[in-house]
Amino acid sequence: MNEVNFRERILATGAPAATVLIRLMVGAVFLSEGIQKFIRPAEIGAGRFAKIGIPAPETTALMVGTFEIVCGALVVLGLLMRLAVIPLIVIMLVAITTTKVPILLREGFWEMAHEARTDYSMLLGSIFPFIVGAGRWSLDDRLHGRTAPLRSPRQP
Repeated sequence: MNEVNFRERILATGAPAATVLIRLMVGAVFLSEGIQKFIRPAEIGAGRFAKIGIPAPETTALMVGTFEIVCGALVVLGLLMRLAVIPLIVIMLVAITTTKVPILLREGFWEMAHEARTDYSMLLGSIFPFIVGAGRWSLDDRLHGRTAPLRSPRQP
């Protein structure tokens, strides 16, 4: 695959402008959670990772927090969207595996479903823009070569 073709596949989007709502929700949550891993390490960062048995919790929390901050900001901006959500999808899959599967095994489906509702929403909210792109109101769309000004779909 040549460089132009790769750039085209990463930046192209046919998603509507309303995709910005998904981007803002997903990006803001990841950005906030990443920051909190640094300012509340005992509760949300390394302390939490140690409690649930994540190996090398200090290093892992630093890495996860950094990815959440950087990728969360990219998602909000709609910049390199398809690349930015890949680490976020991995983070959510690990979170579900390490925290929700034990609840399923210990307490059953309904308790796990209740506890996992945010995780599943964040996972699906990250998969959606991976599939459709960042949408019309994004930096990806601008970099892809759109030159027309952004308009609401109802404007002529």
